Amino acid sequence: MEEYLTVNRANWDSRVEHHVRGYGLDAFRSDPEHLSDVVRFDLPRLGDITGLDVVHLQCHIGTDTLSLARRGARSVTGLDFSRPALDAAAALAAECAADINFVESDVYAAVDTLGLERFDLVYTGVGALCWLPDVRRWALTVAALLRPGGRLFIREGHPVLWALADPRPDGLLVLAHPYFETTGVRFSEPMTYVEHTEPLASPDIIHFNHGLAQVITALTDAGLRLTSLEEHDTVPWNPLGDAMVEVGGGEYRLRDDPARLPASYTLQALKAPAGC
Repeated sequence: MEEYLTVNRANWDSRVEHHVRGYGLDAFRSDPEHLSDVVRFDLPRLGDITGLDVVHLQCHIGTDTLSLARRGARSVTGLDFSRPALDAAAALAAECAADINFVESDVYAAVDTLGLERFDLVYTGVGALCWLPDVRRWALTVAALLRPGGRLFIREGHPVLWALADPRPDGLLVLAHPYFETTGVRFSEPMTYVEHTEPLASPDIIHFNHGLAQVITALTDAGLRLTSLEEHDTVPWNPLGDAMVEVGGGEYRLRDDPARLPASYTLQALKAPAGC
């Protein structure tokens, strides 16, 4: 447990300088209505969040967090375990005159870190659960952070996508890694998903996959009620090289026969109102 935190935090700390240059932050500074591609994709499903208290778990450098604030939330809290990422997020929010509370914490410690604060919406963006070893513990954390009647919104890379081998010369899609939750798989990736020339100072990572049924069961066991589940054939980065093609809005889809691959999914769940 200690190892995954140490390894993954070092990796995400080392990504920050590259992501600050590669996330298109100037668009947020110059246009007060600009939203991240991820949140823009989510809008039809996310709906109106005006007046809600929102916490964004694993917020990284805060582009999605800022986008949520721009959609009219009453308060927005961004939580992440990387201090450099939070510093970059806070600087961006200040430059955009956005009142966002950024908090340093491991996800599993979020309830203790945030104290008595509870939220109408827990938001988790793409590429978050794969860094957590125990999806049941995550679900319990989400449930504890929500007020009665509150909602979880998550879009995540599909566990089938996480189980695929790296791009192969023959172009085949091959299941090479666990689909179900295990003790984790160690990789070394010197480059992140934005363009940069200098390799990461800390390239090692430990990934964890969680089957779709495992995620749903963890949430229902934590007392949440599943309200929607949608699988998508696109994902907002290119994990498979030439096998994928950009289709707009920062989304990538398989170039050939895209119906073969569930690339991401959106899941929403509710905590029961008080008295139910």
